[in-house]
Amino acid sequence: MVYFQLTTGRIITVYIAQGVILVVFLYLALRILLRDRKRLNVIFAGLYISPAIGVLINFFYAPLTDESIVLILNFVTNFGIFYSPIFIVVFDLMLLKSEKVISTGKQLIILILYGIALFSMLFFLFIPGFGVTIGPATSWSPVWSLPFFLYVTLVETIGAVIPSLYFSLQIYKKFEDEMLKKKWKSFIYGIIALLTFMYGIFVSNLLGHPTFRLIIGVVGLILAIVGGFLMYFGVGKQIES
Repeated sequence: MVYFQLTTGRIITVYIAQGVILVVFLYLALRILLRDRKRLNVIFAGLYISPAIGVLINFFYAPLTDESIVLILNFVTNFGIFYSPIFIVVFDLMLLKSEKVISTGKQLIILILYGIALFSMLFFLFIPGFGVTIGPATSWSPVWSLPFFLYVTLVETIGAVIPSLYFSLQIYKKFEDEMLKKKWKSFIYGIIALLTFMYGIFVSNLLGHPTFRLIIGVVGLILAIVGGFLMYFGVGKQIES
C-alpha cells in the first residue's frame, strides 16, 4: 500500500487538532455511559461517539494514496461526523415529550430516516463532477463539488440543525428555575459552537484552500472542545446521576 507524505498543515489539522477532539469526546462519552446506560444517556453519548468514530477513520486513511479506498473511507468519516447532530434532536424530543412518548421504536425511526438521507451522499461519489475529489491534484484533501455541498448542507440544516435548535429553545422556555435556564443556555451555546464548526468544514471542503483548511482546523478545535464541554456541563453531567 502506498503512503502519502503528509504536509505540516495536514498533520496539524488531522492528527493534532482532530486528535485532541477525539480524546475529549471519548472522555465525555465514557463519563456519561459509565455512570448510567439508560436510554437518555446512550443517546446523549452518541453525540460524542459518532464524530469520534469519524475522526478515528480519518486517522487511518489520511496517509493513503489509493483513491478508491480514500474516497470510501472519507465517506465513512463524513457520515460519522455529520450524523452526530441527529442525537441532539432525539435527546431534545425525549426531554420535551418524555421517554414514554418518544419510544425506542420512534427513536429508531428518526435515526434511521436521517441515516438514509445522509447515506445518500454515497450516490454522489459515482457521478463525475457531483461528488468529492481526492487525489494528487488536491494534495489528498477532500474537495467538494457544489451539488454535494448543497445536498449535505440541506440534509443537515433541515434534518438536524433547525429541529435541534427549535426543540432546545422550546425546552428552555419551559424552565422557570433560573439555574436550570442558565445550564440549558450553556447547552444551546454548545450546540451552536459545534454546528458552527460543522458548517466551517462544509465551506472548507467546498473551497479546498489549504490556508482556510488550517484556519478551520485551529478554530474548529476551539469550537469543538468548548462546545462539547458546554453541552456536557449544561446537561450531560446532570443526566449522569
